[in-house]
Amino acid sequence: MSGQDLKDAPHSGNVMGLGYSLLVRPLLALMDSEKAHGRALFGLKIASFTVLGRLILRVLYKPRHVESNCLGMNFANPLGLAAGMDKKAEAMRGWETLGFGFIEVGGVTEHEQSGNPKPRMFRSSKHSALVNRMGFNNPGSEKMATRLAKASKPNIPLLLNVGKSRTTNLEDAHLDYARTVERCGPYVDGFVINVSSPNTPNLRELQKDEDLARIIKAVQVYSADKPVLIKISPDLEDMQIRSVVDTARHQGCAGIIATNTTTNRPEEEGVMLETGGLSGKPLRSRSTKVIRLIADHTDGQWPIIGVGGISNADDAWEKIINGASLIQVYSAMVFQGASVVKDIVNGLDKKLKAEGLDNLEQAIGLARRG
Repeated sequence: MSGQDLKDAPHSGNVMGLGYSLLVRPLLALMDSEKAHGRALFGLKIASFTVLGRLILRVLYKPRHVESNCLGMNFANPLGLAAGMDKKAEAMRGWETLGFGFIEVGGVTEHEQSGNPKPRMFRSSKHSALVNRMGFNNPGSEKMATRLAKASKPNIPLLLNVGKSRTTNLEDAHLDYARTVERCGPYVDGFVINVSSPNTPNLRELQKDEDLARIIKAVQVYSADKPVLIKISPDLEDMQIRSVVDTARHQGCAGIIATNTTTNRPEEEGVMLETGGLSGKPLRSRSTKVIRLIADHTDGQWPIIGVGGISNADDAWEKIINGASLIQVYSAMVFQGASVVKDIVNGLDKKLKAEGLDNLEQAIGLARRG
């Protein structure tokens, strides 16, 4: 069988996913979650370092083209890597090789910080969910800018998730965000203002109208013509979500990411007793409801990146027909491995054809339009 035959084989993604489930995931499950994450990231970095390694990854994992145009950029497919998976932008070439349509790295804060005490990342196989209280552990904006300047920029859109340093007062938060954008701006294609992580004390207070407007204005001084997006919490009331949307749109933000992790829990036992943000399947329904709320409120005229509980093409399709222009995954990579990228994108391609649609744009908000 040729490389192209293997790439196009209908069940190759399923086979790779099965291999991950049977062999790799049990080994990773024996490790501390954060160590497993680090080792998997290192493995991808090494695998994608050589031309031969990248060729093998493309043959095994690269999905079909499901092109999209959004935020003034072209995307080979609408599936992106969510923030937090590659905080330091260590494996950008690897993510591109696996077939992602775009990458979001970070979060990054102005000042370097170690984050919250360990352990701070937990898996729940029962719920296909993760709980983390990382606390924006990152090298800081100065080191991140140096890393991005030296790295080979991927050939797909690259977004930078920007957070607030723990030591910065809320009153000075806008300066913290702006300095990071100033330093790292030349090396990325857009910015995500993260005011919704539950793991930095009082950060979510910055979703209030006046504070949010001040941050957006400060960031826009250095963002040039690159898109600025807001990442919103799923735990806000509907009225608060509409207010955040109105403020962000009024200030000229290009779009929104819905949603960040949640502090709500499906039950109160085991891993679910750990504090921090919950991601994965339990977040799916709420994030979709938030997407629909925003799409309805903006009459589908404002780009939404949907994230939260996407583990297959059906989940991705649900987000898109309710108003998401693009989508992202995180937890699904942990529980299913790299084959989930191909499975989701190829599955979306099949759904478009089954619906008789010519392109992804025709599917966005389909459920809203009846």
